[in-house]
Amino acid sequence: MTKQRLSVVLTRRLPDAVETRMAELFDARLRDDDAPLSRDALADAMRSADILVPTLTDVIDAPLLGQAGDRLKLIANYGAGVDHIDVGAARLCGVLVSNTPGATTDDTADMTLALMLAVLRRMPEGMALMRDEGTWAGWAPQALLGRRLRGLRLGVLGMGRIGQAVAARARAFGMQIHYHNRRRLHPGLEAPLEATHWDSLDRMVARVDVLSINCPHTPATFHLMNARRLHLMQPHAVVVNTSRGEVVDENALTRMLRAGELAGAGLDVYERGRGLNPRLRALPNVVLTPHTASATHEARLEMGERAILNMRTFADGHRPPDLVIPQGH
Repeated sequence: MTKQRLSVVLTRRLPDAVETRMAELFDARLRDDDAPLSRDALADAMRSADILVPTLTDVIDAPLLGQAGDRLKLIANYGAGVDHIDVGAARLCGVLVSNTPGATTDDTADMTLALMLAVLRRMPEGMALMRDEGTWAGWAPQALLGRRLRGLRLGVLGMGRIGQAVAARARAFGMQIHYHNRRRLHPGLEAPLEATHWDSLDRMVARVDVLSINCPHTPATFHLMNARRLHLMQPHAVVVNTSRGEVVDENALTRMLRAGELAGAGLDVYERGRGLNPRLRALPNVVLTPHTASATHEARLEMGERAILNMRTFADGHRPPDLVIPQGH
């Protein structure tokens, strides 16, 4: 007797290879367009699926989970971050949540260094100058002077997979590595990076030239870099964020950048998602990218492969390898 295939609903368009494999393995319902689902459409999808494959644009909170019914058993998130999913409420509803950790580590770390270089070497200002015909007067000894990475102190806020990958790349550029993390790294990980651990985030941010934010967004990290902490930083310091926008008080950051109290920022994520502060957009010392730190062909395929592995393992009656455990459990 043929085993009935589980019903899978995707909320966004995924790479063709990923969608094709999901259709081979499951009764997969694919999207014809890539617009985010409305809340009502997302609720309908949850009621009709054994497995939901959402992305970070799908806010799945407790009230929405309460409308899911009894069929939904697994939310196989396409992405590592799960701050858009109420994992605790899902567990109470009998729904497991998995994610795709590790697939975006290298790409996010690469983008972090790219933003660092772009801000410190004033690349957007140079690009704007070259695009406006007739404004570049040629090479000059004092034109668009930036900062050399070698010798600068990098502070890494959040020393998980991505934070460590950022630190390794920065070390290759000759930067001095400092970090703040919930737990100190094992000496075997700390030693190759020659990294200095700080118990106090306040003390670390006051001493670094560049701050790279690599911690997840949780209730404990919301506005972790608030106005008070941002004011502890030196005026020549630069902030780079490729994690989650909510970790930084964006209004306070904008005010300080406009006032010259910080030298610059490289941002790939924003506190209000697409609702970007227009004053931030107008600043010449800020590099803004549209949440593309993980946007490589390789990362998107690896994310799909991890999601499929979790789905297949669950379908076989086993615990998904990337099961997300609710806080406090």
